[in-house]
Amino acid sequence: KMVLSNHFDLILLDYKMPGMDGVEVLKEVKKINHEIDVVIITAYGTIETAVEAIKVGAIDYITKPVELEELLILVDRVSERRGLIRENELLKQELGKQGVTAEKIIYKSAQMVELINMASRVAASRASVLIQGESGTGKELLARLIHQLSPRANKPIVVVNCGALQENLLESELFGHEKGAYTGAGTRRIGRFEEADGGTLFLDEIGELSPAIQVKLLRFLQEREISRLGSNASISVDVRIISATNRDLEASVREGAFREDLFYRLKVVAISLPPLRERKEDLPALLDHFLEKFAKENGKNIRGMTSEARDLLLKYDYPGNVRELVNIMERAVVITRDDYVTVNDLPFKNDLFAEAQGNRGFLRDSLEDLEKRLITEAMIKAADNQTRASEILGMSERMLRYKLKKYDLKN
Repeated sequence: KMVLSNHFDLILLDYKMPGMDGVEVLKEVKKINHEIDVVIITAYGTIETAVEAIKVGAIDYITKPVELEELLILVDRVSERRGLIRENELLKQELGKQGVTAEKIIYKSAQMVELINMASRVAASRASVLIQGESGTGKELLARLIHQLSPRANKPIVVVNCGALQENLLESELFGHEKGAYTGAGTRRIGRFEEADGGTLFLDEIGELSPAIQVKLLRFLQEREISRLGSNASISVDVRIISATNRDLEASVREGAFREDLFYRLKVVAISLPPLRERKEDLPALLDHFLEKFAKENGKNIRGMTSEARDLLLKYDYPGNVRELVNIMERAVVITRDDYVTVNDLPFKNDLFAEAQGNRGFLRDSLEDLEKRLITEAMIKAADNQTRASEILGMSERMLRYKLKKYDLKN
């Protein structure tokens, strides 16, 4: 009743209450308003109870007796999270006004909020942008977002994969050619630079450019002019360059494989896209989006996925990043015979499911024993550097200091 008639950011909920089950109350709270953060308080400090609570929507748990310092740290964390959610919603509203919908970009994590903020800030300029990240992280999607948010949005964005063509073909593709410029050039052809005039040219796999094409690209970035193959005439074009690579371009510069002057011209603004394994907060929304998308495309009435299948999908590291996730979800939707996607529909079910089954015995371990062990291991790995150890553990430095004191863990 209180949740129905009042606004709450945070609810502290006892795991066991007289005549009531805290987990059932948690489920009801989430049905009414899934945005409310719930922290479970439990005297039954096992991993099993914590996992059960978090699976149904709790953001964290604390064990009895509750200590004020730990509670304050937790409230601060929730406050920061609420601020991030509000910032995220405002940003999505702003993107929505400019025609960018959830269909185009899906994110929840702090890294992606910051990255999308950066993209929206640089969009208005003509500055060259270099997007770095592993294959499958969505570099082209980000390039299209920057273009769509820019004053050039009504002009084309032209995409060229620099690693897909041989040098002579790529040069003609980019800069065009005159009739007779080379054997087989029977007619004049304009290149991608001229096609993108007034808009954006996205050069994917920029690290694959040959030295000769690097020189021609550098000339454009310096003078804003190009020449077609077979002609000495200069053509002025108004094109913004966004490039992308999954290589370490700085290493290529050191090795002499990539021009240093071109490198700095291309990375006026550098944006690094994190791999999916480093932004797992985004996974639930991505899974739900692609499940719904592929179910609709394939005309299937799929109601969701089993908890075992979802657990495996959330646990998996996705070496192929979002591209691999999309492939896994499309395959699962296509082959499933049920209303729910199950572990049998996943390509990696055997290894991960066996591992998950083998780990069930650990669920009855003490949470405190597990925390002590993890903190000790992190402090050893970080050579007693608390800042580094807190990063390894994924907790705030303040919370780490509190835990070290609570468990009397000396250096």
